[in-house]
Amino acid sequence: MPNDNSVTLTGNITRDPELRFTPSGQAVATFGLAVNRRWQNRQTNEWEEQVSFFDVKCWAQMAENVSESLAKGTRVVVSGRLEQRSWETDQGDKRSKVEVVADEIAPSLRWATTQVTRNERRDGDGGGAGSGSGGASRGGGGPRPDDGGRSTSTGAPGGGSGASNDMDEEPF
Repeated sequence: MPNDNSVTLTGNITRDPELRFTPSGQAVATFGLAVNRRWQNRQTNEWEEQVSFFDVKCWAQMAENVSESLAKGTRVVVSGRLEQRSWETDQGDKRSKVEVVADEIAPSLRWATTQVTRNERRDGDGGGAGSGSGGASRGGGGPRPDDGGRSTSTGAPGGGSGASNDMDEEPF
């Protein structure tokens, strides 16, 4: 059986994303995520709740998008992998923590709406660390007829018919 380390969490951001850059110029953003679990105690019929807190890290263009788009309190869906870091404090104590390294982050649309603005693709931008090709998860290009006129695509031929003959346009 292959070693699979993947996790998907849905929760609320506990602190505004913090954007930093490595010495080589790579963007990295971190934020906290609170995941609530609520259940009814069958013996007392009272509702009980447990909250788990996670640190989330993301890289490259996603890090910049997260820092520009998300804020404390936003409900998001995070998909990625768990990674453990260990270090030693100045006093010699050993510390360790497990954090989520995100492959995908999206706002939860269960109780909110959002508007998507597509970024211009940069040359040589492979989509970030561990992103894979992503081709299967991207839909066709151009506006869709049911988008209510809110499409953020520009210059798509066909006047919003959903058909695009422009082969140079990247799929979204």
